[in-house]
Amino acid sequence: MKKFNIRKVLDGLTAVSSPSPSPQPGVKENDLIPETLQSEHFQLCKTVRHGFPYQPSSMAFDPVQKILAIGTQSGALRLFGRPGVECYCQHESGAAVIQLQFLINEGALVSALADDSIHLWNLRQKRPAILHSLKFNRERITFCHLPFQSKWLYVGTERGNIHIVNVESFTLSGYTIMWNKAIELSSKAHPGPVVHISDNPMDEGKLILGFESGIVVLWDLKSKKADYRYTYDEAIHSLAWHHEGKQFICSHSDGTLTIWNVKSPSKPAQTITPHGKQPKDGKKPEPCKPILKVEYKTTRAGDPFMIFSGGLSYDTVGRRPCLTVMHGKSTAVLEMDYPIVDFLTLCETPYPNDFQEPYAVVVLLDKDLVVIDLAQNGYPIFENPYPLSIHESPVTCCEYIADCSVDLIPALYSVGSRQKRQGYSKKEWPISGGNWGQGTQSYPEIIITGHADGSVKFWDASAIMLQVLYKLKTAKVFERSRCKEDKPSTEIVDEDPFAIQLMSWCPDSRVLCVAGVSAHVIIYRFSKQEITTEVVQLLEVRLQYELNDLESPEVGGDQSPAPPTPSTSPSPQSAAPQTHASTSSNSSDGMRDNVPCLKVRSTPLKQSPGYQVELVVQLVWVSGEPPQQISSLAINSSYGLVVFGNTNGLAVVDYLQKTVLLNLGTVELYGSNDPYQRQPRSPRKSRQPSGGLGDINEGSATSEDRCKSPTSVLMPNHQQFYNGGGRGAKMSRKLSLPTELKPDLVLLSVCPPRAAVPLDNRDNSFSRSRSSSVTSIDKDAREAITSFYFCETYTHKTDTVLSPSLWVGTSLGTVLVISLNLPPAGEQRLLQPVIVSPSGTLIRLKGSVLRMAFLDATGSLLPPPSEPWHEPNAPDDREERDKVRKRRPMSVSPSASQELTENQYAVVCSEKQAKVIALPSQTCMFKHNITETSFVLRADVVQMGTGICVACFCANGHIMTLSLPGLRPLLDVNYLPLTDMRIARTFCFSNLGQALYLTSPTEIQRLTYSQDVCENLQEMLGELFTPVETPEAPNRGFFKGLFGGGAQSLDREELFGESGAGKASRSLAQHIPGPGGIEGMKGAASGVVGDLARARIALDERGQKLSEVEERTAAMMASADSFSKHAHELMLKCKDKKWYQF
Repeated sequence: MKKFNIRKVLDGLTAVSSPSPSPQPGVKENDLIPETLQSEHFQLCKTVRHGFPYQPSSMAFDPVQKILAIGTQSGALRLFGRPGVECYCQHESGAAVIQLQFLINEGALVSALADDSIHLWNLRQKRPAILHSLKFNRERITFCHLPFQSKWLYVGTERGNIHIVNVESFTLSGYTIMWNKAIELSSKAHPGPVVHISDNPMDEGKLILGFESGIVVLWDLKSKKADYRYTYDEAIHSLAWHHEGKQFICSHSDGTLTIWNVKSPSKPAQTITPHGKQPKDGKKPEPCKPILKVEYKTTRAGDPFMIFSGGLSYDTVGRRPCLTVMHGKSTAVLEMDYPIVDFLTLCETPYPNDFQEPYAVVVLLDKDLVVIDLAQNGYPIFENPYPLSIHESPVTCCEYIADCSVDLIPALYSVGSRQKRQGYSKKEWPISGGNWGQGTQSYPEIIITGHADGSVKFWDASAIMLQVLYKLKTAKVFERSRCKEDKPSTEIVDEDPFAIQLMSWCPDSRVLCVAGVSAHVIIYRFSKQEITTEVVQLLEVRLQYELNDLESPEVGGDQSPAPPTPSTSPSPQSAAPQTHASTSSNSSDGMRDNVPCLKVRSTPLKQSPGYQVELVVQLVWVSGEPPQQISSLAINSSYGLVVFGNTNGLAVVDYLQKTVLLNLGTVELYGSNDPYQRQPRSPRKSRQPSGGLGDINEGSATSEDRCKSPTSVLMPNHQQFYNGGGRGAKMSRKLSLPTELKPDLVLLSVCPPRAAVPLDNRDNSFSRSRSSSVTSIDKDAREAITSFYFCETYTHKTDTVLSPSLWVGTSLGTVLVISLNLPPAGEQRLLQPVIVSPSGTLIRLKGSVLRMAFLDATGSLLPPPSEPWHEPNAPDDREERDKVRKRRPMSVSPSASQELTENQYAVVCSEKQAKVIALPSQTCMFKHNITETSFVLRADVVQMGTGICVACFCANGHIMTLSLPGLRPLLDVNYLPLTDMRIARTFCFSNLGQALYLTSPTEIQRLTYSQDVCENLQEMLGELFTPVETPEAPNRGFFKGLFGGGAQSLDREELFGESGAGKASRSLAQHIPGPGGIEGMKGAASGVVGDLARARIALDERGQKLSEVEERTAAMMASADSFSKHAHELMLKCKDKKWYQF
């Protein structure tokens, strides 16, 4: 799978160390652990896409198959059946989908795109594929119509012409309706684009054409002329028939509806302005907003339904978008949360010439899908079973846990099911087509998403489905400001101050820790009982970096999806609003100091079953300087500790005793062994704005972003520097009082990135190849904490016993170790202090440290120690609690002898390199340079069935896996160039070959890098098409049959076929054959699997063709039988008549 690349070869030749992994000197080959994973175990493919279709543009429904299709502005196609049956397809051109039309009950769909192409999709396979395409060259498509059970598609254009396409062969008919033939000969004006085409429900030979200017034409297909023309002086937006074919209704741009009798073209039979104020003097009502679409549906038992979108009065300023349902004398106005893109009325019958019996309305909104029950009073909505609420608040981070404990999903579901809202329709969800896949994948999977409003959602992601389990609102812990004026002036972000930035979850103990943009950390415990917390426990931490002259402030950075505040003002004081920045002046009066950004609520907090707050930790302002945002976070339930770090340093908190154990600047972690000479210099006066994830919702990266470190790209732009004073660096313990700020040093709001990195230090051997987004002191003045790992390991080379420790990775590629001395478990753990002591540097790598993990002597993964979950609010049973709280013993190497054999291996992965270090000797066993020209955005050490590996996602779009402990490259696929910071922010790997990222602000894309999953994927996917009998056509009745009433059929083949209409101009449209059914099998196109899959598809298609022949034969037999009956009736009628009676 690896492509040959000459640049990589050159990089390899010029690199200081060989990019291929090799055992370091002194490592004997026979000592190495055998590796089970090989490159044939890996294959990359997309599995499924979840969430709401981003920027939807059109919609269609198959009333027999009960399948919904949604097209988007980026050319995507999403198909929905019963809950759990979903499918995603993509048009290659990426043009917007302007219209969709199902071939009802045929397992096919026609899509019309903004690039004037139409496509036929085969839905009879698990991965739909395009069978045919037709690209119009000279005309722009505006509207399409495919009559039920017809193979002839009418295509209206911007020029006002109508072309006819054979859906089976995707060729144009020679029959064309030209606009100048359709309108009055005396009319000189062009009627405008075609906005509507449909045939008369009772007569297929009569076609109604709606032109934008307000002209409607009833066209006789056989005689090729207009029967009637209807003119109204307002533009038409849509048109709908009454099922009897004697009336139709038009919606107009002035908010009116006109109802016309087919045989009375002179004026409308009725004109309604549903939302217009009716003047008393009989004049025309005031014009309203345009009615964009209208549907006219009849019922046997009562009044018809008129349903339309838009049409509100212009004086309803601030009113939300509405759908209006008029039924008899009642008019219901249903307000929507987002703009209406399209709506469809679901009816009992697919036949347009029968009573429609509407039962629901599907409303496609800009950011939601709503289904309204028309059969119940008050029109309640159906509870939506699809996972379309991912973007309810923008996603800011996510985590993916595959193959977790089986009791987690039921536990989360039991507390989450109580959060469901009431008042939904009691009926079954009406979109119920398709069948679930028959996959064998059975392990539980959980996705956790953090959001801009401070909420955290847990999702069941097992077996390629997605269902929300539980939602936690972290903002409840804080006081909310009623209005903007009430906002505390200490806030460091303008919007979304509660946005989640990082999450750390221990699945065993179910302890959750989140870090937010306002430099706050909250620890939660899981409980099945409701409690009321009188006082929320709070710790305030003063974490600062005391090289006085070091930091130049930045303005307006925030990690929320709010747009960044640009700083263009020459005066620092006015560069940001008062809620966003603090300035220190010559006097220290009014300087913010020792105050947190948010205020924790002082009133009692009622906590429902689920996650309940245990402790809130907040970083405080220091001498007028706001706290730096948190860049790394970890929690350990066995030790009872949480640790977090930023560009200033790190803090270790004992959440059992509610105390701060360690509060150190990064420099102090090194002690006297600091490898970097940190000489403060004056900051640069100006600086290029660095792009980043300013808006997680939208936004794409600029060209500069793509060449930056991931630790630097993930931040808002528009950062500006101002001069600071020039005084020598002064170090001090962080628990001491802060040193005074030099009076002429102006400080502004500093909101750093997820992991802020200094500029490259070209003097040391670990030079960085890119500039970063934070601070501008050369010689690496600011070193951010980027990763943590709790473990029981050998801290020193001389150690023979495992001891608890915390490993810390920094943005300069250094790994430091902090020793942890814990009291015995039980009561003493709560009374005696935990002793925490830094013990120096162990490892240095190129680039920022992203991930650390540990292997035992056999090469198996050692998870961090953890304790099992217990109910925190249970009656105080000390002995039981003590048993549970004992730390899980770590597996010690089987080698019992005191020889210096290696008992553990540390795996460290940075933006550039991966290393495997033997412990306790601390020798580097393996080293691999992952990338020379790019950098790693995300790295995870994952379990893959028989073995473990390092999985990496690079900024250049490559996904790679490396074996452990040997670091052999096993997979390298150029999957996706980094086009958006959202992808960098949300990409994560999980066990058993699973991975995901946020592909748009509303959708999660899941993929696999496992060969096993790729091979089984076809079975796991649901089927969209299921064989269903088409309902019987409505009975014509005796009198209608006798007197020529009822639906009139039309031989379209004779009229539109080549023999009747001739050939169409070749230059008008170009036919493009599609990849067909084989395309859907590319995911499994390797070896015998691919051959079998292709054979299966070919058989399916052959069976499909045979079934079509069978259906046609049956139709011909029915036709012959009908003809025989009519002939017999005619013979009986005429048998006794004389010749002169004819």
